[in-house]
Amino acid sequence: MVARVTLEIALRKEFDYLIPAELEGQVEIGTRVKVPFGARQVMGVVTGLAEHSPVTNLRPILKVLGTPGLITPKVLDLARWIARYYCCPVETALKSVLPEAVRREEAGWQERLFVHLLPVVGEMPKLTRRQSDVYNVIEEWREISLQELLRLTGTTTDTVRRLEDKGLVRIAPQISERDPYGRETILPTEPLALNPEQKAALDAICAAMDKVQNGGSPGAGSLPPSDTKSDDISDAQKAHERIPTFLLHGVTGSGKTEVYLQAIAYALERGFGAIVLVPEISLTPQTVERFKARFSSGRLRTLVAVLHSHLSAGERHDEWHKIRQGRARIVIGARSAVFAPVDPLGLIIVDEEHEHSYKQEEAPRYHARDVAVVRGQRERAVVVLGSATPSMESYYNARRGKYVLLELPTRVDDRRLPVVRVVDMRREAKGDRGVPIFSQMLYEAILKRLERKEQTILFLNRRGYSTSLQCMKCGYVAGCPNCSVALTYHRTTQQLCCHICGYQAVAPSVCPKSDCRNPAIRYAGMGTQRVEEKLAHLFPHARIQRMDSDVLTRKQEYRRILGDFRTGKIDILVGTQMIAKGLHFPNVTLVGIIYADLSLHIPDFRAGERTFQLLTQVSGRAGRGDVEGEVVVQSFTPFHPAVQYARRHDYVGFYEQEIEFRQELKYPPVSRIALITLLGRNEDKVRFTANHVRRELDRVLEECKDRIIAGPAPAPLSRAETYYRHQIMIRTRHMTVASERLAKLIQDLTLPEDVRMVVDIDPVNLA
Repeated sequence: MVARVTLEIALRKEFDYLIPAELEGQVEIGTRVKVPFGARQVMGVVTGLAEHSPVTNLRPILKVLGTPGLITPKVLDLARWIARYYCCPVETALKSVLPEAVRREEAGWQERLFVHLLPVVGEMPKLTRRQSDVYNVIEEWREISLQELLRLTGTTTDTVRRLEDKGLVRIAPQISERDPYGRETILPTEPLALNPEQKAALDAICAAMDKVQNGGSPGAGSLPPSDTKSDDISDAQKAHERIPTFLLHGVTGSGKTEVYLQAIAYALERGFGAIVLVPEISLTPQTVERFKARFSSGRLRTLVAVLHSHLSAGERHDEWHKIRQGRARIVIGARSAVFAPVDPLGLIIVDEEHEHSYKQEEAPRYHARDVAVVRGQRERAVVVLGSATPSMESYYNARRGKYVLLELPTRVDDRRLPVVRVVDMRREAKGDRGVPIFSQMLYEAILKRLERKEQTILFLNRRGYSTSLQCMKCGYVAGCPNCSVALTYHRTTQQLCCHICGYQAVAPSVCPKSDCRNPAIRYAGMGTQRVEEKLAHLFPHARIQRMDSDVLTRKQEYRRILGDFRTGKIDILVGTQMIAKGLHFPNVTLVGIIYADLSLHIPDFRAGERTFQLLTQVSGRAGRGDVEGEVVVQSFTPFHPAVQYARRHDYVGFYEQEIEFRQELKYPPVSRIALITLLGRNEDKVRFTANHVRRELDRVLEECKDRIIAGPAPAPLSRAETYYRHQIMIRTRHMTVASERLAKLIQDLTLPEDVRMVVDIDPVNLA
């Protein structure tokens, strides 16, 4: 037998190897193997099997790593689709599918000493008081790790060894799984009663699972989920051929999570597993707690595995193997969890599906939401995309019948949506002192909440203290030497930092220009540090906590801060977008949005959409308990449609006006985008290469009649990490065809050694 192996080194081809007799039966599609390659030994994945090979003198596989195969054939097929559509080597896609902690040659299991209780033979030996206390703990647990026993009893290893000498216990090594939530006490919960809208949504999802499992047609499923074809009569004539994809559009606080929980229970009852994607690591602890509480006991009891980047390598290894072994039938995680080896898979849920963090910014540049839909089609699993502010792409697909739209228009228990008040900050300026951080309305609202022992969330999507250091005398602005951005001042460390490349410098006390040296340099703009400082000054008795990436340097900080906020130890929580969505705190009755226009004026056609989504999501944190919520939005452009539609909680109104603009300029979701970026340290060479690539694109895409090619032009962020950047944008309704042409161009094109080309299909960041 011959195995076709895709190596970890990106060579864009398979290599044939003999399967030695001693390894037959261990090698299957998806098996990790070690093979000779030239003078080296490299790792790879078996991606095909054959009786014979056209190649002679094949070399044998050296070693098999793990059985059964670590990658299921279904997930391998998905990786091949990713490679084709997102224009990257299969090897690169496979590295995303299989976490690094699992790819290692040596098994990553952790062995620890465990203490096992033994039956007493004959008369109970005499014990000291200390030995007796320790023995009582072991008797209660019956089996416990030595490390945990020492922690609980405060004893030493010698004491436990004495018990072993007396024949009462056995100390032996065994595999110890690293569970990131293992020490938490989870109290079981029962399903909640659903309102009519929730019940209708759940019934539709469950009916779809029944239809699929009873042999409904899965359809082709080969197109990416938001692809649109102008020569189709209508995707809605095709919708019945596909496995249903649902868009669950529910206002904030409408009970989407309870629908998810009961849909998963339905899948488990029928022998299927489920994947739940969440966009932010900060959402994971709260989500995991709710899911473990529901499925930690009872008839549908199962392990809930967690996959995200804040796990240690060991935790990621153990969580992944729980899934592969079928012990964890529910997976919760960030975008890479879409590849979790759940088999059979019945349901994929993408919560907050509009979030841009589902898009990976390095190769393979996949979008987890779209990959989830494709995986659902291929594995006959129902997909549910949930959001209070769906992406334009998903709502467009629902309007055209490609997705099934389910709506939850009211909050659970008929709680009212918060009252949103917009403050025109242009009128708040106070003479020479400029515009204050807090408007009078917001200041009074915070004071009222502190008096009533209610909680407040303040949102500003900019960390640091000030956005720039400026000299008002000569006009100097402290800029990054590596990137075309101003440095941000961080007061706690007295440093200027670049949030693009990480460059740091000591903040100067006078203007650095030798012909100026003005001591009256000032810090312009504001960040979360400055907001926190001002709050402490205005409300000295308030308990204030900042939550941004500068604070959350340790992985446990997320859970500690959110735990303290939930239990009322924090009065005011200040943070960036990580506090903007998905969090449920019933005592939060006020949300303040410090600077609502921050994302409104960036050079991106999605600026209005992002602002609307962010304002709506942040507003949704208020009034989730018995007290009605209030939101104060501070804006310098208070009459912008994104602000006004968010104030009215009117998603459909925003969509209707935004889609007209997208249709006129042929932007997504009407068409799709490929963004080609040329990078190099010599700006002239980058510009010359970009012009050459543009000519080649005109040639290879000539048959794509609907394509629009713009550029080359300097990127909005024209220099980053010392690299000059020029971009070319392609708009087309036939991206599947364009991807194939682009992939061939990447292989055939010869670029200067010091210029690199990046192709991003369906980008969410145009900078």
